[in-house]
Order: sequence, then C-alpha cells, then structure tokens
Amino acid sequence: MLLQTVRPNIVQSIRAYRVEDLQQAAQDVGQHFLYANLTAAQSKQEVLDSIAESFLFPVHFGKNLDALYDCMTDLVHKAGQQPGFVVVLEQLPDNPRFDREAREQLLDVFRDAADFWAERKVPFRCFYSFQ
Repeated sequence: MLLQTVRPNIVQSIRAYRVEDLQQAAQDVGQHFLYANLTAAQSKQEVLDSIAESFLFPVHFGKNLDALYDCMTDLVHKAGQQPGFVVVLEQLPDNPRFDREAREQLLDVFRDAADFWAERKVPFRCFYSFQ
C-alpha cells in the first residue's frame, strides 16, 4: 500500500509518486484527497485563489496564509472526526512573482497543518511539485 511507505504527517516533494496513484491510495484508505493544479498561477494571490477554488473553501476565505491555515485545520476539525488527508499541490510557480521565499511560506502553512493534525493523530500528507 502506497501510503504505508510515507510518514503520516509530512510535506514533501512528489518525486516518484504519480497523482493518480496518490488519489487511489487516499480513496483506498478512505482519506480526503485534495488536489490543486497551479500551472496557471503566477503570484501568491493566484496560488491562494487556485487552492481555495480547488479545495472548495468557503466564500469567506480570506485569501491569505493565515486563512489558508484556518481552512486546513480549525474549520475542518470543527466539522467532526477526520479520516486523514492526502494533499497535492502540483506545479507551484517558480518566478519572481512567486519566489523561493513565497513558496517556503506557503509550504510552511502545510507543514503547520501537518503538525496540527499529527497532534490529533490524523494523517496529513502533502506532496508538491514545481513548474
């Protein structure tokens, strides 16, 4: 089983994993699969907009990193018991409008979310790739 080979609370490069395999693995164990293709996004705002749209965040989503964290943690936690998460952020931008610092800040939100869920013993795996 694919997810047994990946730590339960981690943010890592997608490397040799295929999106379809991760989606199937999440489905096999009954976990949420959240996918965002960020190919068209070029700035932090566009990345946040794409994630919000792809993950079906509520209309009141604040479109900033704090709001992203809240949507990935507290909002979902308050909805009840969670089976786990497999998150894929495909094709994060790599350009002057979304530089290394911006990418690290975004990935830090997902690392913090992984820690949040780890404290609650809920698996949260996030995979990403760059353009």
